[in-house]
Amino acid sequence: MTLCTAAVVAYRMTDIPEPHPETVTQSTVFVDDKGSYLGRRGPVDRQEVALSQVPRYVQDAVIAAENRTFRTDDGVSPRAIARAVLASLTGGERQGGSTITQQYVKNALLSPEQSLSRKAREALIAIKLDRTRSKDAILEGYLNTVYFGRGSAGIEAASRNYFGVDTRQLTVSQGAALASIVNIPSYYEKAGSDPEVTATLRARWVWVLDAMAASGSITAKQRADASFPAFRFYPPGTTEGQRQYMIDVAAQEAADRLGITEDQLARGGYTVHTTFDLSLQDATTEAVKNLKGGKSGKGSKGVTLHAAVVAIAPGDGAVRLLYGGSDYARQPFNDAVGGAVEAGTALDPFNKVRLRGPLDALRKTAAPTPLKLASAYAAVAAGGVYAAPYTVTKITRDGRQVYTAHPDTRRALDQKEVFMVDQQMLTAYKQAVPSIQAVPSTSADGSVPRTFFTAGAGGGITRRTVWSTGLDPQLALTVALFADRPGKKKNTTVPAQLPNDPPPTDSAAETAAQIWQLATTGSKKG
Repeated sequence: MTLCTAAVVAYRMTDIPEPHPETVTQSTVFVDDKGSYLGRRGPVDRQEVALSQVPRYVQDAVIAAENRTFRTDDGVSPRAIARAVLASLTGGERQGGSTITQQYVKNALLSPEQSLSRKAREALIAIKLDRTRSKDAILEGYLNTVYFGRGSAGIEAASRNYFGVDTRQLTVSQGAALASIVNIPSYYEKAGSDPEVTATLRARWVWVLDAMAASGSITAKQRADASFPAFRFYPPGTTEGQRQYMIDVAAQEAADRLGITEDQLARGGYTVHTTFDLSLQDATTEAVKNLKGGKSGKGSKGVTLHAAVVAIAPGDGAVRLLYGGSDYARQPFNDAVGGAVEAGTALDPFNKVRLRGPLDALRKTAAPTPLKLASAYAAVAAGGVYAAPYTVTKITRDGRQVYTAHPDTRRALDQKEVFMVDQQMLTAYKQAVPSIQAVPSTSADGSVPRTFFTAGAGGGITRRTVWSTGLDPQLALTVALFADRPGKKKNTTVPAQLPNDPPPTDSAAETAAQIWQLATTGSKKG
């Protein structure tokens, strides 16, 4: 009677604590124009999803893997508690086997301390939680906080990091795989890249699916059709770092549009939909690595070759491509949006026309950024209509759209001025790149830009910068090449001459043509 009375008193005196701040902190995710995952900002990789967004078979997979009596139990496992008590008293190995409710309490509501008193409190809170909240609410909290490996807190982050999809898009096979990983996430996170780990996970995946079929969670046909899923490679490849240039720009723009700081954005659990084409970005990264005239990076005598690439949708302003440097880890400065690149003759086609609006000050700028120059030529491609460049199309949070972009356009050139600039570009291109066959104004398949233009600062063996721009009504693409070398003072650089063999104008024009083909071919496939 005394024990029963003590248990009742303890139960009534036990309050359900609020989740730890770190377990409810969310990151903000960035996706490209097709919804493919770019990356995130925030202290933890976690985004909450409602249980209604988690397919029922994924819920059942987690229950089959972690707690098959979840729907009917009281929130605790007496046997698991007994094992834990015995292990604590005898000094044995720490025991697991808690229910999903206990795991949620342990991970989100209590400290990780291992003691009898904490285990007892965990059980009391689990029982109270089970009696005061629905099973669906508990499962939702669990799925949003449990660790899946690969830095993923919660099932939404895990879905992206393992399979590149949102939770609602998970298949039966993928859901069973994620459910299997929860058991030992630090080990199973290497699935897909480590053969031994993959084989071990596959065996557990089979066990989970068999349990689901036996309980009726999936049909016999679904079980027979299930095949072991392919995982995203882990750790990420070399192109992952390049994406940080895009995320930097989009994060700044998103925070500005919402009227909050970038830190508030990072912790806010937003999804930022960008204008970028990730496939084109990755292909451009590979193309720039093979630049003729010296690889992008360290050259002879300490000279470093820089490349910046920008592609904009004329008349709209959406930035499709933004290559800001070869290595974000070593050079976080974005050459595409912040680099002042000597224009030289790159602005000559505008000399005989009157620029209006945002382009008015362009002629006075001796060293514009590649983004500004690309937006100027995009206005030519759009028949004289200037569109302010933007990288964020919409922002959502908790399923609600909190921001939608609207193109900011205004006329900068009339039709006659557009024609004059266009003709100047063609003439200058033929003079600048005599070794390359002149680009026709039109092509049968549309893969060649209507107008191509290559110019820069310096000439002959003293070439300092090269700009190559191609445009048509659908796309304006600019490639800028320049170089620097260490200055006399520590941690400083000064402009340097570009490599001369082969001519840098040829390298820039050929690289621009290659990227153009990638962009136009990719858009047709899409």
